[in-house]
Amino acid sequence: MKDKLKLFICTAGGLGLSPYFPGSCGALLGVFIHLLIAYLIAPGHQRILLIAAFLLVSLMHYFLNSWAENYWQEEDSRHFVLDEVAGYLIVPICFTEGQPWEIALGGFLLFRVFDIIKIPPARQVDKQMKNATGVILDDVISALYAVLIMYIFHYYF
Repeated sequence: MKDKLKLFICTAGGLGLSPYFPGSCGALLGVFIHLLIAYLIAPGHQRILLIAAFLLVSLMHYFLNSWAENYWQEEDSRHFVLDEVAGYLIVPICFTEGQPWEIALGGFLLFRVFDIIKIPPARQVDKQMKNATGVILDDVISALYAVLIMYIFHYYF
C-alpha cells in the first residue's frame, strides 16, 4: 500500500504513466493546481498558495527521488513527473498578466517546449547534475525561460 501511494504521488496521480508524453501529462497537474487556485481563491492569496504548492511538490520530489530511481531502475525516469509539476508552477508564480486560462495555456506550451529542448544552462544542469536537485532545477530554468518569453510577448505585442 505504501508503494502504491508513492507511485501515485510520483506519477502526479497516474498522469506520468501515460504512454505518450508523460512529462507533459504530468505537468497538467500543475496546470490544474494553478487554475483551481486562480478561480477559487481571492487574488490577494493566490501567489502564496502557488508558492506553497510549489514548495510541497518540490519537497515530495526530493523525498521520493531515490525511491523512484529504485522503482524504475533508472535516473530521472520519464514517469517521475513531480519536477514537471513544480516547474510549471513557476509560471503562474512569476507571470500574472492576463486571464488565468491564458497564462495556463501559453505557460504550459512554452514551458514544455523549453523543457524538451533544454536551452543552456538547463541542458548543462540536466547532463551534469545527476541528483534530485538537477532533476528539478532544469525544469525551473525552463519555466523561467517560458516566463521571460511571456513577458516579452505581453509588453511588445
